[in-house]
Amino acid sequence: MYFSLESPKVDQIKKETVYDFLVLGGGPAGLNAALYAKRKGLTTAIVASELGGQLRNTSTVDNYLGFETIDASELIDKFVAHVKSLDIPLLTGVRIAGVNKSENRFHVTLEDGRVLTSKTLLAALGGSSKKLGIPGESELQTKGVSYCATCDAPFFKNKNVVVAGGGNSAVEAALDLAKWADHVTIIHRSHFRADQNILEKLYQNEKISVMLETQLLEIEGKDHVTGLLIKDKKTDKTSLFKTDGIFIEIGTTANTSLFAHMVTLNESKEIVVDAFQTTSLEGLFAAGDITNQPHRQVIISAAEGAKAALAASQLINQKGL
Repeated sequence: MYFSLESPKVDQIKKETVYDFLVLGGGPAGLNAALYAKRKGLTTAIVASELGGQLRNTSTVDNYLGFETIDASELIDKFVAHVKSLDIPLLTGVRIAGVNKSENRFHVTLEDGRVLTSKTLLAALGGSSKKLGIPGESELQTKGVSYCATCDAPFFKNKNVVVAGGGNSAVEAALDLAKWADHVTIIHRSHFRADQNILEKLYQNEKISVMLETQLLEIEGKDHVTGLLIKDKKTDKTSLFKTDGIFIEIGTTANTSLFAHMVTLNESKEIVVDAFQTTSLEGLFAAGDITNQPHRQVIISAAEGAKAALAASQLINQKGL
């Protein structure tokens, strides 16, 4: 579904090369960072398990400057094509076993035993949306199952939708969706954990209703979401709740485990960065959903990748690396 482009060749990456800028991650942040680094004359390469990042979790994009509406898979292809046009080596389909720094060099160990070396490094492994883990969720992803209300709300204009979750992100998603949808129902297995001030806005919105102590058991539908199998935890009764879509807003997990021993993380285990995408460890930059920036948007991640590459180039020049 996602790639019309020919798969990048593994042998483009050379383990003997000491790269100026090595990108870990193939989402918008990583791809744009590699493009900017290459244009600054840095020896650059990308290592990623797959290409596309969180764009894989949506079907259509209508808020990326220059494209009124574009299929997410097509936008990924355009990103990758641009990177490949600059002959930037890509190594995909691999997993990273470890990352360390010694003697002013970063060493990235792959699961197959190869070790890649770089003067500067970009952590752009993104974040993973937490899943409900119920039948129908993965099968109907991008077919009415969404993990980003900001991204997909306009596609549910005049529809009835459900938001799963009870925290601030779920309530904010419901408020955003109410601007587009006919009606929004928040379904949560327990009680709200959201802040009181945002809950007051929720209860004042006539287009939003709430079903607490309700468990989601299954997402129904073939080509698109048509309903949800739910259970009232107070009565133990199950029923079918009809809906045109479900937004799963139960949080994300930043993919920071490889870097936790090297840099400062916040309480949410996200990498803390400054305005130049620099971390607490010199030479290690971070961009996109792996960081503590609050807005999970494609264009923001891409911009952060560019900032990181420019900062890495400046560091190399200043330090004479």
